[in-house]
Amino acid sequence: MEDFYVRYYVGHKGKFGHEFLEFEFRPDGKLRYANNSNYKNDKLIRKEMYVSPEILAEVARIVKESEVMKEDDRDWPEGDRVGSQELEIVCGDEHCSFTTAKIGSLLDVQSSKDPEGLRVFYYLVQDLKCFAFSLINLHMKIKPI
Repeated sequence: MEDFYVRYYVGHKGKFGHEFLEFEFRPDGKLRYANNSNYKNDKLIRKEMYVSPEILAEVARIVKESEVMKEDDRDWPEGDRVGSQELEIVCGDEHCSFTTAKIGSLLDVQSSKDPEGLRVFYYLVQDLKCFAFSLINLHMKIKPI
């Protein structure tokens, strides 16, 4: 498989310090996850695991089919005190990086200067978060019930 890398970050700096969620899929199959919430004295959670080449290929398929790499973030809202999010993708010889404000709902997407491009980003991020969380929950409990 060609070189493939994805990193997603969402966070803000506020009353409780730097709170963020970040995960990345590396070319060697390592999935890294970090979640820092200082609310009620929560601690930084870091998890690492390896996924199979088939899982990595599925993440690559999701990214490619979204066609997000055709988008441009210049007309997307910039991060602010509410927070920002970043998505970095390396797929073969292509490399792209997106930065935008936190998106609360599809209403934020529709009212942006580039609703179609931001919608592609929004849905891809939702898919990647669900996929990463599912893998992490299958492999290890983040908060045992």
